[in-house]
Amino acid sequence: MTKISRRMMTGLTFAAIAFATMAQAHEFKVGDLQIGHPWTRETPGGAKIAGGYLSVTNNGKEADRLIGGTFEASERLEIHEMKAIPNLEGVMMMRPLNDGIDIKPGETIKLAPGGVHLMFLDLKRPLKKDDMVKGQLQFQKAGKVDVEFKVDAIGASAPTGGHKH
Repeated sequence: MTKISRRMMTGLTFAAIAFATMAQAHEFKVGDLQIGHPWTRETPGGAKIAGGYLSVTNNGKEADRLIGGTFEASERLEIHEMKAIPNLEGVMMMRPLNDGIDIKPGETIKLAPGGVHLMFLDLKRPLKKDDMVKGQLQFQKAGKVDVEFKVDAIGASAPTGGHKH
């Protein structure tokens, strides 16, 4: 191999790595808000609910609020919170957050299993691993943003695939 072809191959290799990294980045933006890697879990046939997870970073100077949204594979999307019940070891309570979630300036909120999360209610179909499902998030000030939720494995506790947050 000549010096030129080695350089070319090296350049092509780095370009391919950079492209693969960019392709795995799964972020969305609306106004000053950055939404990082929306994901959900695969569901067994017959399941009627699923959870949705993501992060939201507010890069602005004003607070905003996640107030709702839609998920193509379900009839409804709600924002929920799971909390441990004091004095009842291991018992969790889940409730809807009808007023949404505040995102203060400079803050990142994480919707994750076992805490604040999205609930997809009345699923229209099972969610299959590696599918991408369209959705839309609604913010009080920034408005609506179209997103896609990556479907990870049924038992996933965090997103997989090296996605950037």
